[in-house]
Amino acid sequence: MPADATAHLRIARPSRDLEVAEVFWVAGLGLDVLYRHEADGTSGEHALLMVGWPDASWHLELVRDLAAPVDPRPTPEDLLVVYLGEPVPDSLIERLERHGGKRVPAHNPYWDTWGVTFQDPDGYLLVLSTRTWSNS
Repeated sequence: MPADATAHLRIARPSRDLEVAEVFWVAGLGLDVLYRHEADGTSGEHALLMVGWPDASWHLELVRDLAAPVDPRPTPEDLLVVYLGEPVPDSLIERLERHGGKRVPAHNPYWDTWGVTFQDPDGYLLVLSTRTWSNS
């Protein structure tokens, strides 16, 4: 497969607790579990959870090495932005907060003007943008 617009994109991050992360991303945001691998603690084996929308050209992979855990180290600029193209529904905001998300001010005020920012259980930031985006 060539490296072009048809290539699938995987965003991988460490997670402290895959079960807690799943609650946020699946029950909160509404992504589907695409794949799961349970680890038994064998050195080098990683537990992982892949979430996304089935027809999207990307997915989020959350990993946990039980033998040598890596703590997430997000910065204020590590954003996953979902462009909704409409106001963020109050019901979605409430659902994300009920499922482990914490609404936070954005480091860049642009995102407070054009969306709502949440911190996930691992400290990474999700922005739900009221704008649209196209690469063309």
